[in-house]
Amino acid sequence: MNPHLARLQPYPFEKLRRLIAEPAAVSTDSSASTPAQELREIRLSIGEPQHATPPFIQQALAANLHGLSAYPSTQGSDALRQTIAAWIARRYGIPVPDAATQVLPVNGSREALFAFAQTVIDGSRPGALVVCPNPFYQIYEGAAYLAGAQPLFLNTLPANDFSMDFASIVAEDWRRVQLVYVCSPGNPSGKVLGLDTWRTLFELSDKYGFVIASDECYSEIHFAENEADAPLGGLQAARQLGRDDYRNLVMFSSLSKRSNVPGLRSGFVAGDAAIIKQFLLYRTYHGSAMSPAVQAASIAAWNDEEHVRENRRLYREKFDHVTPLLAQYLDVARPDAGFYLWASVARYAAPGDTFFDMKFTRALQHQYNVSILPGSFLAREAAGINPGANFIRIALVADIAECIEAAQRIANYCKTL
Repeated sequence: MNPHLARLQPYPFEKLRRLIAEPAAVSTDSSASTPAQELREIRLSIGEPQHATPPFIQQALAANLHGLSAYPSTQGSDALRQTIAAWIARRYGIPVPDAATQVLPVNGSREALFAFAQTVIDGSRPGALVVCPNPFYQIYEGAAYLAGAQPLFLNTLPANDFSMDFASIVAEDWRRVQLVYVCSPGNPSGKVLGLDTWRTLFELSDKYGFVIASDECYSEIHFAENEADAPLGGLQAARQLGRDDYRNLVMFSSLSKRSNVPGLRSGFVAGDAAIIKQFLLYRTYHGSAMSPAVQAASIAAWNDEEHVRENRRLYREKFDHVTPLLAQYLDVARPDAGFYLWASVARYAAPGDTFFDMKFTRALQHQYNVSILPGSFLAREAAGINPGANFIRIALVADIAECIEAAQRIANYCKTL
């Protein structure tokens, strides 16, 4: 077996399952091992959109099943790549990328983010490092380990406005860095990288030669009233800073959150043509071609913005109701973008109780049947701390009535602490 598999931790939701099933003695509550049955469960733990998939996307999928008798191209159809290139230009106000060389469809951003490290990391160079935010999307860590590299975590905390402190990495370590994952808007904090941060990152990439993987799967869930104020993207930042070739930069995007189609498994990567060429070569062997029916549905989705605006309206309404209610009891504020609330529960923790987030999560599930995720499950210890400890992540993915009810249950639980 690949020895690197032994370095992988259980996924956060497997940890959550085990936490909920643990004997009550490990928690502050005295409840039984099953959640309160008189309340229906409200699941706000997993970032899985629960808004309805737009009918026109389903119709496009069903109407294009005739192509299943042939193997699809790993590069995807010209029509899909041109559609994505046109969307990038519209969304970010930049020239249309070259659909033939700078755009590549992928089966959702998750598999692409993982596979990308396998393409980029040079295993012949000892001591390879992959920089990741901390807390982070767990795929970054797994991708680094399975590529034979070591994650280098940068803690994102309230004290630094949930930003990655690139200045904290010494030159000796930068020389070993081959890949940097950034997530903007961030999971779980919702932090959006600004132009100054991008400038710093580009300068470091030029100096040390690493590749930047910009995970932008939450880019379309934001609160801006007009597109000019939408979250800044990596390609957009590169253009504003004169990097018209997008050197050493690849962005990752997805329809899952934007269009409420996580089951479609459709996204794209775009950026540096030289890197995209090598990634395509890897994917040709990896067997990562997208179904022609999914391609047709994706074209329909990328060409329509009305359903995206409605999707944002629904999330905005939920944040408008839930955030002020929870802010009375938790240290929380509306994020820059995304659909998560990243809330501190430290005010309720006893001195020295570093992982009260786990106790809070378990008791909330058992006493009020609301499922959330402990922040410590999304992070690793770095620089002597787990930056997710005593935070909870609340995914506002359920409908507005359920989100409001869940917030009221959370508030009621906090009143007992």
